[in-house]
Amino acid sequence: MFGNRIVVVRRGRGTALAAVLALGSALVACGGSGGSSGTSATPATPTAHQSTPYATAPADSAAAEKEIKANWKKFFDPAVPIDQKTALLENGSAMKKVLERFNGDKRGGQVQAEVTKVTFASPTGAHVTYALALKGATVLPDARGSSVEQDGVWKVSVRTLCGLVRLSGNASPSPGC
Repeated sequence: MFGNRIVVVRRGRGTALAAVLALGSALVACGGSGGSSGTSATPATPTAHQSTPYATAPADSAAAEKEIKANWKKFFDPAVPIDQKTALLENGSAMKKVLERFNGDKRGGQVQAEVTKVTFASPTGAHVTYALALKGATVLPDARGSSVEQDGVWKVSVRTLCGLVRLSGNASPSPGC
């Protein structure tokens, strides 16, 4: 398959590691199937069979980041009613019971969050770093969660809410987590 062969001369781990990295780079550059998940290694620049590179952010990432920050602030605001929070949670209708239990918990109803960093993983997914406060005191300064774009709205992910439910000490979170 490759015209060049890589020959490793025993000069230590550094040489072997360099050879493995070179081979790995060659394989990634050739592309290929990523298995059943449908993902694949994609070259950084378009090739003859690929017209555009894989997008790792929404078209307007600044607007998406602004929306994520605003929606997270609102979702974690104790004064916002459950129905409004449901609209800001991934699969909100199906997760309403989990959200009610989280907000009904003494501590859950006193939690606020401020997003400090957003890193896009795809046009519809983002990693979120946020500061979590309880009664105004920061308890988790570098908490990590995720946001997903669903139905045209950037929402707090189910995974994030379920992680917080587990942190709250509720040993048996509602179905959905």
